[in-house]
Amino acid sequence: MIIFLDLKKINNRFRNEIDSRIAKILDKGWYLQGEENEIFSKNFAAFCQTKYTLGVANGLDALNLIIKASGFGVGDEIIVPANTYIATILAISQNGCTPVLVEPDINTYNINPDLIEAKITPKTKAIMVVHLYGQAVQMQKIWDLAKKYNLKVFEDSAQAHGAYYKDKRVGNLSDASAFSFYPGKNLGCMGDGGAITTNDEELYKKIKAIANYGSDRKYHHIYKGVNSRLDEIQAAILDIKLKYLDEDNQKRREIAKYYRENIKNKKIILPKTCDEKAHVWHVFAVRTENRDEFQEYLKNNGIQTIIHYPTPPHKQGAYKEWNNLSYPVTEEIHNTIVSLPISPVMEQDEISRVVEVVNDF
Repeated sequence: MIIFLDLKKINNRFRNEIDSRIAKILDKGWYLQGEENEIFSKNFAAFCQTKYTLGVANGLDALNLIIKASGFGVGDEIIVPANTYIATILAISQNGCTPVLVEPDINTYNINPDLIEAKITPKTKAIMVVHLYGQAVQMQKIWDLAKKYNLKVFEDSAQAHGAYYKDKRVGNLSDASAFSFYPGKNLGCMGDGGAITTNDEELYKKIKAIANYGSDRKYHHIYKGVNSRLDEIQAAILDIKLKYLDEDNQKRREIAKYYRENIKNKKIILPKTCDEKAHVWHVFAVRTENRDEFQEYLKNNGIQTIIHYPTPPHKQGAYKEWNNLSYPVTEEIHNTIVSLPISPVMEQDEISRVVEVVNDF
């Protein structure tokens, strides 16, 4: 079986480095908010080309903290893509704000910048973009709208570690960006983890305090905060893997290029990108009208696939108030999308086998 993502094989490449780093943590006996977090935060900020990074417990917390620290709440609207993982929208709702859904571009699966302005109202406070599947959003029109209407711009960069828009990395394209380090991400830890990047010192300090029980120093609480911290072991693991991220992303690009050049099946719609550096191929998502049949066929031929994602947020039970709404482009994507195996540890015979089987469908 060609499994979708062989995490054991991915992480075994770093086994000796990880064992050594964890041993040092155990020897020090310091497990939270210590040297490992400082090292990783400094290195990840440099990688993303930002001034600040704050490690937090997970990607949803990162999104939540950005909105909370920005002071947005009940009555405020935040524009967000209709085609996204539900976490992006949950963070808006959990802060009492109103998510305003915008359809994606069918070619990139990212938010369609041409449809945003029609959704802006006097209540709009921010635009939350999502670099879905690993492809950076085309940001210029969004920056122009933000300037025109005095809006904040936030990024959900959970799937796009290392991607570029022009000469800037994701994480450095907005007022603040949220990252997830869930194990399956291009930069994944061995548990839950997340981070926030920003160039805004005041916002960084506020987020840092809120994430630590609202405390700016021990036993002194200036906000009604939460507890969201990246532990030392996960920070160390991430710092080790960060050194290899560009190399791993390049391998993903090479596999995606091979797929796009060699899959020749009219039943399969291949993903598109306008700039190779803009995409880090967190997933290689194709579309087909015969998805169930396609998945079963691949499974029977020893290839594991995953759907990212089968049900759009506006059709979920959590948002029953939206269930009667229609977002046809989003629904088309969710009804036809399926992700093929892609990872930096795939062998050429596995890659070729995927192409062969897909072409024979």
